[in-house]
Amino acid sequence: MTEILKEYQVILIDKIQKNNDPVLIPFFWEKANCLTDFCSPWKTDSFSKIEFKALHDSENFYFNFRVFDTDIYIDQKDDSFLSIGNSDRVELFFRTNESLNPYYCLEIDTSGRIMDFIALPEKDFDFSWKWPKNDIEVKTSKDEISFIVEGRISIQSLKDLHLIQNNTIEAGVFRAKFSLVENLQHDPTWISWVNPNTETPNFHIASSFGKFILL
Repeated sequence: MTEILKEYQVILIDKIQKNNDPVLIPFFWEKANCLTDFCSPWKTDSFSKIEFKALHDSENFYFNFRVFDTDIYIDQKDDSFLSIGNSDRVELFFRTNESLNPYYCLEIDTSGRIMDFIALPEKDFDFSWKWPKNDIEVKTSKDEISFIVEGRISIQSLKDLHLIQNNTIEAGVFRAKFSLVENLQHDPTWISWVNPNTETPNFHIASSFGKFILL
């Protein structure tokens, strides 16, 4: 039986003229659908509101996370993937098909560091893989009530990886929130757009994905 995936509609905009900004000016984000129905099935604690928006033109897929949280934790020991993995971050996963063979992960912390890797089922990660450097740009910002992580991914790179099929991208949208607990340890809360229906937190599973419909 084919799974029925949760959907988010990505509005098409006119091609953006090249400028020095890697992403969009605020005006364009007003055109985007705003996705807010996130869940944290493994904890009863409330979590900060998250807004996710995406747009596309003929050259790029644009994404924008706004998280209404100012208590941000960044592990600054170094710039390793381990350090990023211990920090507050947002995540986008893209899969080629339901078998997750393969899928691609982008995990971006609030300072703009990117953990990008290719994966196979059962959390078989290849951290040597990198998203082509010229095909992704990210920027971050903060204000009095929130932080923003936004960026662009080239349409060509998504096509090259076989991630756009019939104007659809199968994707997971996630957040990891680290909160201070005892002994200066930080405990993660795992937040997902799609409830994977697992007993313990797991984004690396077919049931955590939805569909981006490119209009």
